[in-house]
Amino acid sequence: MAASTPAILLVDDEPHSALAMKMALEDEFEILTALSADEAIAVLEDQWVQVIFCDQRMPGRSGVDFLTEVRERWPETVRIVITGYTDSNSMVAAINEAGVHQFIAKPWHPEQLLAAARNAAKMFALARENERLSLEMRFLNTTTETRVEKRRRALREGMGFETILRSPNSAMNAAVKLARQYATFDVPVLLTGEPGTGKGQMARAMHYGSLRSDKPFYELSIAGMPEELAMIELFGAKRGVLPGGMARIGLAQKADRGTLYLAGLEAASPALQLALLRMLAEGTITPVGGQESVSTNLRLIAGAACDLRSAVAEGRFRADLYYAIALGEITLLPLRARRGDVAMLAQAILSDAAGAHGKPILGFEAAALEFLENYDWPGNLRELTNEVTRMLIFAQENVLGAELISRHILQAAPSDEGADRAAEEVMTAEGSLKDRIELIEMRILRETLTRQRWNKSRAAAELGLSRVGLRAKLDRYGIIDPSAASEEEEV
Repeated sequence: MAASTPAILLVDDEPHSALAMKMALEDEFEILTALSADEAIAVLEDQWVQVIFCDQRMPGRSGVDFLTEVRERWPETVRIVITGYTDSNSMVAAINEAGVHQFIAKPWHPEQLLAAARNAAKMFALARENERLSLEMRFLNTTTETRVEKRRRALREGMGFETILRSPNSAMNAAVKLARQYATFDVPVLLTGEPGTGKGQMARAMHYGSLRSDKPFYELSIAGMPEELAMIELFGAKRGVLPGGMARIGLAQKADRGTLYLAGLEAASPALQLALLRMLAEGTITPVGGQESVSTNLRLIAGAACDLRSAVAEGRFRADLYYAIALGEITLLPLRARRGDVAMLAQAILSDAAGAHGKPILGFEAAALEFLENYDWPGNLRELTNEVTRMLIFAQENVLGAELISRHILQAAPSDEGADRAAEEVMTAEGSLKDRIELIEMRILRETLTRQRWNKSRAAAELGLSRVGLRAKLDRYGIIDPSAASEEEEV
């Protein structure tokens, strides 16, 4: 018997009547039989039945009573009554209470019974199909609502401009203002700035602030990537180009109607530059190994770690591609130019890292934030993230102190322009030998005391000095405990 054959339950207390109905229907249907309502209920609890033929007059429970229960428990099953009586009250009850689909009068003809079974099975199939379509429509509506909700949640959880943390008077405010303005216009934008200044984060914020915010956002860095691999990642590859013989869809096609952020643009080869120019000018790409063009309607936001104008002037970058991309150009400042932002960024990074690693931390001591603010962060946000994470790993208290900061940061001297990163700059600077040695000595003293949490006995022991000698040097260089200084100010 095929798995799709409809099952029909015959309910009749007279075995010969049930056998006669079975013989009329068994060529086209799976036939199940029951001699009472209770027996039929047991069958329904064990089998999936599409149609029921039930005799009205049965001992114990009538056909209408039985089918009324069926209607409540298995409403999709098509119910047919076979009766030798034409009691109008019973017929009304059968229709109102049991939801009977059809009455068949005794004596019935085999063809009449077969036609009724066929119609009932078809009715069941149509009802199921209608239910399926209704579910699909509800699913599609839910999917649409889910996409909208995802977009709203993304904005709530922080994929927009609110993720770009900065102080009220931050030097980054001008760049964010420009980005907001360009975001609402469907034009390519070039983001420039040192590595780690947050160009990818800015591109994502612009995407979620644009009319394409409910469409996909993809990002790819081609810095250091071989030309062929970059072409495949961006434009895809036809069948036979890649090992395994499988075709590949590139990000330029996946980002259709969405946004693609392409980092490391300064590293693009001449061939890749030409392909990008064609994509921007014509809206078409050609997969690697293919001949046919594929259209794409994406918004390109590009990132470069150097001044592309200089690269154009030196002949290292196509002028036409530069002008096609740089309709809007935004420069992102390094951390050393964002005085006042580092503490806020460090707190946010610490919160994320503490949650990711399951290590609850309340924050930083004031002295730690001062050191972080005064360092010039050549690696920008990436370096700051690494430093804060290391501090979290080695922390023994729920507040991170300055002693957890890396030594080269503690030794860096604060300045308005940013801290010096290493003693090598002192080695090559101008000035007398005495002045340069004193500058190095001052940095070492400051770093050691901070790392020892201003315990002068331990610092003196580490440096091979007496407490009196250490005190003399501190007085000479004007080095004081930040916490002691803050207490004096409060008094």
